[in-house]
Amino acid sequence: MTDLTTLGIAAIRDGVRDGQFKAREVAEAFNAKVASAKALNAFLVETPEHALAAADAADAARAAGETLKPLAGVPIGMKDLFATKGVATTAASKILEGFVPPYESTVSQNLWNAGAGMLGKLNLDQFAMGSSNETSAFGNVISPWRRPNDTAPLAPGGSSGGSSTAVSAGLAPGATGTDTGGSIRQPAAFTGISGIKPTYGRCSRWGTIAFASSLDQAGPMARDVRDCAIMLEAMAGFDAKDATSLKLDVPNWEAALSADLKGKRVGVPKEYRVDGMPAEIEALWQQGIAWMRDAGAEIVEVSLPHTKYALPAYYIIAPAEASSNLARYDGVRYGLRDLPEGAGLQDMYAATRAAGFGDEVKRRILIGTYVLSAGFYDAYYTQAQKVRTLIARDFERAFEQCDVLLTPTAPSAAFALGEKQADPLAMYLNDVFTVPASLAGLPAMSVPGGLDKDGLPLGLQIIGKPLDEQGVLNAGLAIEQRAGFTARPQAWW
Repeated sequence: MTDLTTLGIAAIRDGVRDGQFKAREVAEAFNAKVASAKALNAFLVETPEHALAAADAADAARAAGETLKPLAGVPIGMKDLFATKGVATTAASKILEGFVPPYESTVSQNLWNAGAGMLGKLNLDQFAMGSSNETSAFGNVISPWRRPNDTAPLAPGGSSGGSSTAVSAGLAPGATGTDTGGSIRQPAAFTGISGIKPTYGRCSRWGTIAFASSLDQAGPMARDVRDCAIMLEAMAGFDAKDATSLKLDVPNWEAALSADLKGKRVGVPKEYRVDGMPAEIEALWQQGIAWMRDAGAEIVEVSLPHTKYALPAYYIIAPAEASSNLARYDGVRYGLRDLPEGAGLQDMYAATRAAGFGDEVKRRILIGTYVLSAGFYDAYYTQAQKVRTLIARDFERAFEQCDVLLTPTAPSAAFALGEKQADPLAMYLNDVFTVPASLAGLPAMSVPGGLDKDGLPLGLQIIGKPLDEQGVLNAGLAIEQRAGFTARPQAWW
């Protein structure tokens, strides 16, 4: 029999439905693979019993002649930013170590309602703050990819590094991610998989541990575009518990997938040619443009003049929201409590946060508190919000000339762990191509386009109009079919 862990979401769903194999066989195969890959540190908690219970329910439904649920028999990984009832949820931070939610996030509940099973909770950058998965309180996630003749561990991207590693290494056919400034797309590009950030509000934020509330958005990470479409359909939907949730029906994205781009216009933003961009990133971008043309699209150059201000605006707005959101972690109600001898309330707050938050989280809280302070609110935060409006307006004008935009996903392939850790600004530059779409709340996707000179994956990004996930998925499918990307990491773990 085929190794079931080589199959993606669509193949598993269809195979279980057609009786080619049992859902329990799938769950057992993935559970075993997760257990054998601890060297990657992708999972913080393994939940084999959850995957088996969902699989048994799928097998029982099929035996009874019932119509199977959309994700029946499909086990997935759950980023440890989503609250899971009865299963530890920490956001990879010491301050939430031991926290077991008595409730389920809407996104995870939607997936369980669709028949999916959970293989475990996936490691991430602490509170989703990072681009390399080096800020987790529970150790770095290691990319399954390696440079030739080099054993240096590589970054899987961040913050959804556990998710990208799990999917790329074949530990899960799909995984949830969250994207605040690129945390689905950049790790997908680093590990040779696909990932889509939907329009802000498509997926509920209820029960998802907050980083920056006006930016955070859940999305799927999977081996190909079709699998992302299938998983996103299950994750999305209106939620009355989330005031930013969009009250719209969920389209049938999978059924409408088409790689034919005749009559479509693909915009190429000239401002994305940044100083020092590697020649192979530029070459991949040009190849992507040729693939779009081959798919029938017309290529038009567009201008997004405020792009150069996106990164500084983001690193004012996101930390400001983080400093507000993370104020709830005080040692009073849940998680870590550090109470020094003879300490008062303020001493407990300070000691708990000093012990519980990592350096990157502290850095962003400090930045955020500073830009929200009375003397600097107007000079920084108000100005950044104005820039955000201008960036959104740039996209609106660009979309008068085109249907989707095509850009690189990241300015480089994966780098070695530790390579940029000492320089926060160099780390922040990883998000230079992904942040603008996040600030505008637009759907955007990364699809693998090729390999660099060291044999490491490189991704292409498609950005779409608000609510046009279909256009993004279709353009992604057109790239996927032409790129023919089949490279997989060689197991060393």
